[in-house]
Amino acid sequence: MNITIPKKVEYIIQQLEKDGFEAYAVGGCVRDTILGRTPNDWDITTNALPEVIIRTFKHTIPTGIKHGTITVMIENEPFEVTTYRIDGEYTDNRHPDEVIFTTKLEEDLSRRDFTINAIAYNPTNGISDPFNGIKDIKLKIIRTVGNAHDRFNEDALRMIRAIRFSCQLGFHIEEKTFEAIKLNCELIKNVSRERIRDEFSKILLSKKPSLGIENLRLSGLLQYFLPEVLPMVGFDQRNPHHHKDVYHHTLMVIDNTEPRLALRLSALLHDIAKPVTFSIDSKGIGHFYDHNTKGVEMSEYILKKLRYDNDTIKKVTNLVYDHMSRYDNLRNSTIKKIITRVGEENLDDLFNLQESDVLSSAPPFDFSGIDYLKRKSRQILEQRQPLSLKHLAINGSDLIALGVKPGKFMGTVLNHLLEVVLESPELNNKELLKDMAQKYISENQKDERSN
Repeated sequence: MNITIPKKVEYIIQQLEKDGFEAYAVGGCVRDTILGRTPNDWDITTNALPEVIIRTFKHTIPTGIKHGTITVMIENEPFEVTTYRIDGEYTDNRHPDEVIFTTKLEEDLSRRDFTINAIAYNPTNGISDPFNGIKDIKLKIIRTVGNAHDRFNEDALRMIRAIRFSCQLGFHIEEKTFEAIKLNCELIKNVSRERIRDEFSKILLSKKPSLGIENLRLSGLLQYFLPEVLPMVGFDQRNPHHHKDVYHHTLMVIDNTEPRLALRLSALLHDIAKPVTFSIDSKGIGHFYDHNTKGVEMSEYILKKLRYDNDTIKKVTNLVYDHMSRYDNLRNSTIKKIITRVGEENLDDLFNLQESDVLSSAPPFDFSGIDYLKRKSRQILEQRQPLSLKHLAINGSDLIALGVKPGKFMGTVLNHLLEVVLESPELNNKELLKDMAQKYISENQKDERSN
């Protein structure tokens, strides 16, 4: 089997070989090349010790020298070069207590997670595949190297990684491997939220995220880091607009959205509050009043728990809040508030979420409200109509000149004027707004003083 490796990788291997050492491209880069995919990066393994690697190359960074990893810089491009090693005990189910360097490639490959990642390649010696990873690639199987229980006890994150690789590659998790995940799922509690978040995000961004989420549920892993999803499973919506339980509706929405992280997270969480806001009317029809508002609260809690950044949390919660804003009788002022809240740059995500929500509900599919919101939003933006306080033709300094002191009442006046302008943008004129402000002040300042 011919594998083409980049010239810079070949150069690193050749330099180490010149000094009498072995060196191989290894892991995911070899797997992806066999699959015809473009690797994100190239890792190299060698029997040269870290100090030798540092001596051999002009520009190096000791990124993981304790574990034998040196980053070699070739024309400002980083490549991780790691000494063959055997891992010691994993008493914390996350990191080896010690690393023992070895001179044998097969011993290094034996410590790796899955057979498809335990393949090495050298231009001179060809492929080294002691655990039949190529066969598993052809069979489209995710299988651990050696005993699955041992591999998951060494690093519990490997359980989620198995599901992630399954999603990304369209592979099936081998039965014994999946059974081992189910038996060891509780170990995931020992893994940091950040590491779980990163793997979960990759699952969400895969071609068929619903398969990954369902495997997380069936394996028992989901209950330990995202238990809020479980009440949706089997939850009958008792509503003619829905023909699926909340969980399977949600999975379908996720699959129907485009692969952008904030959008996929909002698809996952858009109905998270339905089970806690459920009510039945006198005709036996189910309703979920204010589930978007409660959903914002729950989404923020979940995303903070998983250590997502503030920008992502803000985008997701705004999308969750406005996912039901799709009526064809929305006032201009309401649409402008939606644009301001969601952000002009996130409007396409909002529309994609709304359309996916409709497509994942019971037919017939009514997109009229979404089309109306799209059309009116485009019109408002093209006409550069005022959307927020910063667009007002009047500001705090103008109100001070009218005798208003900085404080809460000034904010009340400005917000009143904004409401007027949102509804009637032609009134966004400084002199007109001054007159309106003066009238509002005279009618309301007395009440303000009494408070």
